[in-house]
Amino acid sequence: MLIHLDSYLVSFVAEYGSWTYLVVTAVIFCETGLIVTPFLPGDSLLFALGTIAAQPTKPLNAIVLFVFLASAAFFGNQVNYAVGRVIGPRLFARDHLRFINKQNLLKAHAFYEKHGGKTIVFARFMPIIRTFVPFVAGLSAMEWYKFMLYNGVSAILWVGSLLGFGYFFGSLPIIKDHFALVVYGIVIVSLLPSLVGILLSKE
Repeated sequence: MLIHLDSYLVSFVAEYGSWTYLVVTAVIFCETGLIVTPFLPGDSLLFALGTIAAQPTKPLNAIVLFVFLASAAFFGNQVNYAVGRVIGPRLFARDHLRFINKQNLLKAHAFYEKHGGKTIVFARFMPIIRTFVPFVAGLSAMEWYKFMLYNGVSAILWVGSLLGFGYFFGSLPIIKDHFALVVYGIVIVSLLPSLVGILLSKE
């Protein structure tokens, strides 16, 4: 699906129309709000949706997409933060978690300890880590109003940049002809900070 994400979405939009807004909103909400679903395709999905919204037939409205998806990203993080604040300490104390990768949780915690509130913004552009950071912020008892501020800024920047990138550049022939490579590139670039951190921690 990742290789042909644009084709899948085009077919889905053609068949289900306006229901697409609800489905992709649910995906973004789950990726950011549920600590057990960090594998969902956030970055590549936003880019692909931008390219579809830019098509001459306008099957999707870019502004509506932005409002829905930015809201999903914001409220997803808020839910994740609340869960981390309530049950985070008990989960963090366990050596083994059935549905959660403890190593990812520890990496997110270390990243948060190093960068503080800015982590909420930085982590938006880091797959996997972005799902765990709101939980860690709640676990660390970050002040609610500060988290909400960083969360709002990060949701707007993340959704706006990737959706906008897809909208303004996705219709270019060179990108359309090499869409799979572009999607892979987005995923790799997004993962670079995490990979660099892992390599440095092993030195």
